[in-house]
Amino acid sequence: MLTLSKHVAGFKQKDALSEVECLDQDLYHHFNDKFHLDLSLSRSIVSFQANKTREVYRWYKFKEAFSASLVEYLFEKYSVVDGVILDPFAGSGTALFAAIAKGVNADGIELLPIGQQIINTKKILALEFTKDDFITLNRWFLEKPWKTSELRVPLNELRITKDAYSEQTKEAIERYLGACEQENERVGAVLRFALLCILESVSYTRKDGQYLRWDYRAGRRQGKKPFNKGTIHSFEKAICDKIDEIIFDLQTKGKQKALFTSKYSQGTINLYSGSCLDILPTIPASTYDAIITSPPYCNRYDYTRTYALELALSGISEQELVNLRQQMLSCTVENRAKDLLKINQQWTEAITAADRQELLQSILKYLDDQKAQGMLNNTGIPRMVRGYFYEMACVIAECSRVMKPNAPLFMVNDNVRYAGASISVDIILSDIAEKLGFHVESILILPTGKGNSSQQMGEYGRKLLRKCVYVWRKNR
Repeated sequence: MLTLSKHVAGFKQKDALSEVECLDQDLYHHFNDKFHLDLSLSRSIVSFQANKTREVYRWYKFKEAFSASLVEYLFEKYSVVDGVILDPFAGSGTALFAAIAKGVNADGIELLPIGQQIINTKKILALEFTKDDFITLNRWFLEKPWKTSELRVPLNELRITKDAYSEQTKEAIERYLGACEQENERVGAVLRFALLCILESVSYTRKDGQYLRWDYRAGRRQGKKPFNKGTIHSFEKAICDKIDEIIFDLQTKGKQKALFTSKYSQGTINLYSGSCLDILPTIPASTYDAIITSPPYCNRYDYTRTYALELALSGISEQELVNLRQQMLSCTVENRAKDLLKINQQWTEAITAADRQELLQSILKYLDDQKAQGMLNNTGIPRMVRGYFYEMACVIAECSRVMKPNAPLFMVNDNVRYAGASISVDIILSDIAEKLGFHVESILILPTGKGNSSQQMGEYGRKLLRKCVYVWRKNR
């Protein structure tokens, strides 16, 4: 009887997947003439990889960022040459700083304190850092004043970051923080930023998508196969190398005066701190000449965990960490459902657009059924996927409202796969966008797609997923 039940469940799953695939094909054909293979786009240019060797952008390895080269390419291709642009998921500020280098003013919205700190510190270096500040920074590289500092500032820890450093490294960090307090506000901010940049390299941890991986030397309980992250740098070497890199880039760029600008082209940056779901509704209509962004992907990545070392350094508490996780766009299984109409009563049209998106509703029904049958490896997946698309519909509606007529919106995003169901984020969001004031101009496809997790391939076979840059244009 049990075997028969499994067979029946298997047939139902295949039927449900077939329905999802048929609706997916229908929607794909609707957008068929919008897909364009763009050989200029690579996984490197739409990720942080292309920033790794680029002065200034390389200082902090923000893995979820796209590159400055992508911003420059899209601005040139679509003639974004002046006005004001917006990035509602600003991250480390790549779009903002690449924009002002082209003479375009930029607004950004960022929720995580780490992104806010990176952006604000680069603004200090670009606009406020003096010649004397630069001399002080160079003195720190040469004299290492933290080594003789009597003042130690206790390092804030969270449960997830406890014992992330050796005792020697932890003491060095606390002395460094103490010595930072002896400097003026500008220099102190840059020195703390340099520390932020090296935390992972001097710790027992490594960022790994959904969580922090712990090196076996931390003494934590290990799984079947102990993890070895390789070289763990000494604090002195790591911080000196980072300060030296910052000094080198400042000198190469003509010290602080031409960090992101030249005398021929310069823009200004305005940063809003908080969730774009809260901030976008406060921005006047028809403000922006373009939007370029990459929202969190629907991939279960929890940035409050992967960036826990950096968040702890900023002084965040356990409760504040939980609050941040819930404020984020729903992209992790721990996100609870948001009452979107309570946030903004004007989002009825956006919610209706998601309600009526047939492919999305078929996917949600399939995932709910899989959950009911105990087939999902995490029961929070259906809630996360539902929250992601409904919240993105509201973001899209707000983007449409704050953009000028005919202004372009560029979005980098990934398709995903759960329980064998391929979720075409690109065409689902594009279909919703068409209902909320946008014309889909093109969907630029990268020459190489994205693979699946080993679990998905083992259970459902390999299926290459599209990686795209969407180009939507606000209706006239």
